[in-house]
Amino acid sequence: MSTTPYTLADLLRVMQRLRDPEGGCPWDLQQDFRSIVPSTLEECYELASAIEHGDYPHVAEELGDVLFQVVFYAQLGREQGLFSFEEIVHTLVDKLLRRHPHVFAAGEIEGRVDARHDVAEVKRSWEAIKREERAARAQRGSMDDVPVALPALPRAQKLQKRAALVGFDWPDASAVLDKLDEERGELQDAMAAGDAAAVADEMGDLLFTCVNLARRLGLDAEATLRAASAKFERRFRVMEAALAEADGRGLAALTSEELEALWVAAKARA
Repeated sequence: MSTTPYTLADLLRVMQRLRDPEGGCPWDLQQDFRSIVPSTLEECYELASAIEHGDYPHVAEELGDVLFQVVFYAQLGREQGLFSFEEIVHTLVDKLLRRHPHVFAAGEIEGRVDARHDVAEVKRSWEAIKREERAARAQRGSMDDVPVALPALPRAQKLQKRAALVGFDWPDASAVLDKLDEERGELQDAMAAGDAAAVADEMGDLLFTCVNLARRLGLDAEATLRAASAKFERRFRVMEAALAEADGRGLAALTSEELEALWVAAKARA
């Protein structure tokens, strides 16, 4: 193992070697743009998990895995004559300079802006610049560049945010709560009618409204649900452990009253 820190150039060379038809890795040679997308998503979620757990040595490792995904795509792009790693970097820097005129005067990396701007001003400027970019790409609609492949919760929140930017929004969170009650009632009606298609439709509306409520409360729907899932998992594990210590029975053997008592105890502990 080298005692000298490896560089980005070393990483790019490793990627070239992995994709070398003569002596490269058989698995890496089989991959294409589409086939490595699942790995990219998995690496991003593993990074998010490490951050949520405050495991920063692991965060550094996961960041490396995410960077490797970028380098992999860059190598595929170079092989097919589509783009290079250098072009990826150039496009990114150019976009960052363009989208931060409050930092980079005249679009120059060392350009200094004397005036100070608050977060609200920056957000307005950011959205205005992105609208100009969409127009340049002939994307006229507010929703045109919201990725279809985004997970459902963040995509719903992003769609709602875009609608809010053009004035299509609830006046406050309490109004969304009223809408949540309305959607719950419609779901109950669909369930009572035994209409499976309507139940699915109303369930979607209810979830969409929950995301809207999170947004109006200034919360990230994905992050709050991940936290709730982690809390549920933690408490459920406490239940299982407590039961195993008590009499070795499984949860499935308990009555609903016993399960409720065990759950209340687990909530008090976790």
